[in-house]
Order: sequence, then C-alpha cells, then structure tokens
Amino acid sequence: MIPTLLTATSVFIIAFIAAPPVDIDGIREPVSGSLLYGNNIISGAIIPTSAAIGLHFYPIWEAASVDEWLYNGGPYELIVLHFLLGVACYMGREWELSFRLGMRPWIAVAYSAPVAAATAVFLIYPIGQGSFSDGMPLGISGTFNFMIVFQAEHNILMHPFHMLGVAGVFGGSLFSAMHGSLVTSSLIRETTENESANEGYRFGQEEETYNIVAAHGIWFTALGISTMAFNLNGFNFKPVCS
Repeated sequence: MIPTLLTATSVFIIAFIAAPPVDIDGIREPVSGSLLYGNNIISGAIIPTSAAIGLHFYPIWEAASVDEWLYNGGPYELIVLHFLLGVACYMGREWELSFRLGMRPWIAVAYSAPVAAATAVFLIYPIGQGSFSDGMPLGISGTFNFMIVFQAEHNILMHPFHMLGVAGVFGGSLFSAMHGSLVTSSLIRETTENESANEGYRFGQEEETYNIVAAHGIWFTALGISTMAFNLNGFNFKPVCS
C-alpha cells in the first residue's frame, strides 16, 4: 500500500511541475499540462497516455527512451495504476483493522464507494473506450473537461444511474446533517463504561446510528460511468425515424 501510494504521489508532483507536453490524441499535436510549460494550478494536469498507446501496458522500459515515454504520457498510466492499487490496499487495511478491533466492516464498505468511482473513471472507462487517452486528466480543468466531454458523448445527465447517484449523494448529505445535529444535541448515553462503543452498531437495534445513503449514491454513479464506458448511454428520446 505505502510503496504504491508514495510512487503515485511522487510521480504526480514531479509530472505536474515539470512534465513535457503529451501527444494525447496520437496526431503529433502535444498538449502541455505542467507548470513549467505555461500552466497554473487551475489549468495544470497530468495529461492522459497517448491514443497511440491505446490500452497497452506502458512502463518506462517499454519505451525507446525516457523522452519518448514522457511524450506518450507514460506518467499517467504509472500514477493511475499505482494509485488504484494503493487505495484498494487501503480499503483492505480498513477492513483488517476493523476486524482486529472487533468492529463491523462498514468503514471499508463505505470507502469502497469512492474506490469504485476512481476505478470507473481511471480504468473501466478507458477500457470501454479502447484507450487510456479517454481517462480523466489529473487536474482541476481536466476534470471539468472530462465531465463536459462525457455529457456530450454519453448524455450522462439523462442516465438513471446518474440520477440515483445525485439523489444518493444529496440525500446522504441531508441525513448526515440531521444525524449529526441529533447526536451532538443528545445528552443520553447509549453505552456504559463496561460496554464497547461498538455495541451501538448491532443488527436489529431500534434506532439507526449510521446511514450509508451517500455511499449508495457514489456506487450508482460509478455504475453509471461503467455502463456508459461501453456506450450504454443516457436516454435521448429522439425518434428512430424522422
């Protein structure tokens, strides 16, 4: 876990500052994303791997030189694959620590939602579209560009999974606010000094002490991205014959 996340973080910082332009479309028109090549914090990004590479595994030793590897966007694959492996290991670590402490696994289960979302935009979507160049750039403007292009190509706002995702995330925010205000204003203890705090998290209890609605929203959004990756797009209601 730690080596993969350290690798992803280190390469991201170096590439964000100093990576040369990347031929993202494979047409010999490189796009710059680093600070030293004219970008700022908002416009900067790690540019996705070139369409000329497609879905091929592209480590440094597969390129003729480091310059070629950088030109074809090798750092993007390196960062994304190490990052996904690292967060998956972190999720497993959360489950392991919960198990060792005698807790139930809901922390790891909830964390699986953002892990699924990251996997959807960084791995599943490029696989469905046939190239890592279609993955989400690692930057602020790159993220918004990805969202706009995704709407243009897949009509995501009209996809049922996206609708469920929005309802889940906003509903989760509402329930979290209500639950937090209730807990912080309560003066009644539910456990004694001789009981574990985890006793408040048993099946069949009368009162709900947690909710996972927000995780449902993120899961559904990840499912939506994963289905649209294979062009099962949102509704358009256009007539088949005009």
